[in-house]
Amino acid sequence: MEWTGARLADRPGTEVRTWVAATPEQVWPVVSDIELLPGGSRELRSVQWLDGATGPALGARFRGHNGNDVLGEWTTTSHVVECEPGRAFAWAVQDPAEPLATWRFALRPQDGGTELSYRVRIGPGRSGLTMAVERMPEKEQKIVFRRLSDLAENMGATLELLKRTAERAA
Repeated sequence: MEWTGARLADRPGTEVRTWVAATPEQVWPVVSDIELLPGGSRELRSVQWLDGATGPALGARFRGHNGNDVLGEWTTTSHVVECEPGRAFAWAVQDPAEPLATWRFALRPQDGGTELSYRVRIGPGRSGLTMAVERMPEKEQKIVFRRLSDLAENMGATLELLKRTAERAA
């Protein structure tokens, strides 16, 4: 993904992919288990379902506790906005109508296994990234580039964890 020159108004994002030696139906329980996600990320510390939810469902909410050296620590509430077993799982952070970010796993049968992609799109809601850009508007493109690079690194590590977990279970 090309990030150079990206601005917040562009709603920038990034995507990482891997191939998993398991069917989409076997991968689905792993990618939709939000409590596994912190194990692959240096930033996401913990996740809990809210409102009595115990698993993925359209409209379900969960809280995420995050932290990094640049932005500090923060907590968000996410809303499941797409939940198609064996195909896709996505959530919008904070306000689903104007999210801080939207995250999505997509599963596609490929070569006897699954192509698993993990995508994030920033905005349009205000976030820590918005505040960082407002403090240093002349560095917006550099700030956005760095954030997307960090996100892609964490997402890649998360995909590797999910791949190993799904393949062990298959």
